[in-house]
Amino acid sequence: MITGINIHKRYGLVEVLKGVNIEIKQGEVAAIVGPSGSGKSTLLHILGTLDKADQGVVTMNNTVISSLTGKKLAAFRNKHIGFVFQFHHLLPEFTAWENVCIPGWLGGGKKKEIKDRSLELLNLFGLSHRLENKPNEMSGGEQQRVAVARALINNPDIVFADEPTGNLDSANAKELHQLFFDLRNKFNQTFLIVTHNEELAKLSDRVLYMKDGKIV
Repeated sequence: MITGINIHKRYGLVEVLKGVNIEIKQGEVAAIVGPSGSGKSTLLHILGTLDKADQGVVTMNNTVISSLTGKKLAAFRNKHIGFVFQFHHLLPEFTAWENVCIPGWLGGGKKKEIKDRSLELLNLFGLSHRLENKPNEMSGGEQQRVAVARALINNPDIVFADEPTGNLDSANAKELHQLFFDLRNKFNQTFLIVTHNEELAKLSDRVLYMKDGKIV
């Protein structure tokens, strides 16, 4: 579903990615692990179009997304890709359901349809009692589940998760990883997860180990 071929990336004198090849299949939950500085997040950001490779090609469902720019890139990202980060990045002035709706509204979806899907996702995630709560009125685990719902609002082809449990305790971390599998089983959703938690990574369908800018 998504393929990266010969991905190179350098920041100044530091070569972060050294010819990485990667392929993620539809409906797969894959994890990338490895020591700090191995290039995990950089690779994730390039595959997710948040950063550009110096060399190499990224394709998703036969679209060469590494060549997209400007409005075309923004529109593709909004429609086909979801993101979950270590910090939830919820907007503090909006309620849970409003935060989930924002990517859908930005994508030009019908307001009622977007709201209905937001409520459906939050109910699915066990957050029906938090719909009108703002981020500072929710626990860390609840806020991160809202962030996952937001990532799914536009029915993306893939969700990229960069250390999604890094700010959670062990119980909430396990719950969030289980949620990823529940979503895969229910919707055939695809996930690529960067994590330092190798125990949780082992629950994935496939674990990719990075070292010194390569998948080894």
